[in-house]
Amino acid sequence: MNRFFTSESVTEGHPDKVCDQISDAILDEILKQDKNARVACECCCKEDFLLVMGEITTTAKVDIDKTARETIKEIGYDKDEYGFNYKTVEIEQRVSKQSPDIAMGVDSSEEHRSEGKSDRFDMLGAGDQGLMFGYAGSETEEYMPLAITLSHRLCKKLAEVRKKGEVDYLRPDGKAQVTVEYNEKGEPYRVDTVVLSTQHDEDIDEERLRSDMKNLVILPTIDKKLIDEKTKFYINPTGRFIVGGPKGDSGLTGRKIIVDTYGGFIPHGGGCFSGKDPTKVDRSATYYARYVAKNLVASGACKECEIQVAYAIGRAHPVSIDVNTSGTGIIGDDKLAEIVGKVFDFRPMAIITELGLDKPQYAPTARYGHFGNPSYAWEKTDKTEEIKKLLNK
Repeated sequence: MNRFFTSESVTEGHPDKVCDQISDAILDEILKQDKNARVACECCCKEDFLLVMGEITTTAKVDIDKTARETIKEIGYDKDEYGFNYKTVEIEQRVSKQSPDIAMGVDSSEEHRSEGKSDRFDMLGAGDQGLMFGYAGSETEEYMPLAITLSHRLCKKLAEVRKKGEVDYLRPDGKAQVTVEYNEKGEPYRVDTVVLSTQHDEDIDEERLRSDMKNLVILPTIDKKLIDEKTKFYINPTGRFIVGGPKGDSGLTGRKIIVDTYGGFIPHGGGCFSGKDPTKVDRSATYYARYVAKNLVASGACKECEIQVAYAIGRAHPVSIDVNTSGTGIIGDDKLAEIVGKVFDFRPMAIITELGLDKPQYAPTARYGHFGNPSYAWEKTDKTEEIKKLLNK
């Protein structure tokens, strides 16, 4: 029996994504000066107001106000009629230092303090407890689920059309949603439904907008082989989307975690990414779990792979690692878990070192998902040969 799966993405101008981008831009500015900073930076916005809050311990001197305004300008909120303007937005800051109780466990792990372990990778404890998931599958060249991949592409194309001026009436806020149909073999083979909603100027003709969005955004983005005569297109289905962004809705850092990951295709541990330095395993271990899963699939060990990892705050070693290939592995999941234990090191300091996560690189991740972009270190497949050797033993 065929099944249908739907994922969504949002544009840079969505109020939640505005906050994500500001949080990560501030993090990047701090990491430029202080790679050992402890950063948990969150934002919320509504109308022409932005609150930057969180816990930051650093030697860096960063102009948070300037960084926020530059980010808002880059997104495209530069006119008063948008109700949110980088020039006029009121910015308030509520930032304190990281709790010393947390810092104690991060700076000196329980293994180091209580067990006397001196390996440098044992020195740093996890910045929080929690569980994280990583995934890779073979249905796209990015090793990502198709529905979220297409949704991201549509939102990226929508921003491109707006910023290049291909049409002159688009505003920054928008969303895309794609429903993919899978055949009885579990293979994606067609797009059933596309929903595209974009903010626009007040005087634009509804039919013109729908025609432009279909011809300039949807059809150039989605492979024509996936579209047939039954594919449904819903473009601005309410008919109007003039009031948007922080004027139409409040925004909050970390509220688009499903957009950021796999579009609901697998579970999510609950923690967000943006604004967090890599000692926070919500971010770094989720990236690493993706790295592990992608290398397993790329090596031919399985067709799809879900990794779960969990931590106790202040401890370097995870409390559990689970490998689930949904029966697609060429060996059992328990054997693959043994290989993972030999090839990959899930201790936070090891993750930060291997992937270079203490460098400024995070602002781009707050747009169009944290996975599937080959420029990110956690997307590399440099462990495949090592995995293949262990598979053949």
